[in-house]
Amino acid sequence: MIWLIAEHQTYNPISLKGPEFLKFYMILLLGFYISVFGLKFFSQKVSKTEFYFMIFILILGIIKLIKGLFLGKPIGYLLIMVIFELIIVVIFILFKSNNQLKYSENE
Repeated sequence: MIWLIAEHQTYNPISLKGPEFLKFYMILLLGFYISVFGLKFFSQKVSKTEFYFMIFILILGIIKLIKGLFLGKPIGYLLIMVIFELIIVVIFILFKSNNQLKYSENE
């Protein structure tokens, strides 16, 4: 968000055009996943807030993807990033549900 405000003087990432939005989205994804993997590295628990933030990032990408489709803009890179994000969210949900099943079986 600091990069968004400093470079483009806006709080609205959807208003960014093409390469600027891709830069913002990559900064957002990399920063978020570095923090999540950092938590995993230090054996900390990933909270529900981080899961909701992951869903927010995915929804932001989908909104921008739909906007690009309606305007007839090229969406290839964004589509690939959203697909990878969706795969990571699904893996995260499956991993979290498997851990919950293991805990309930042990009780």
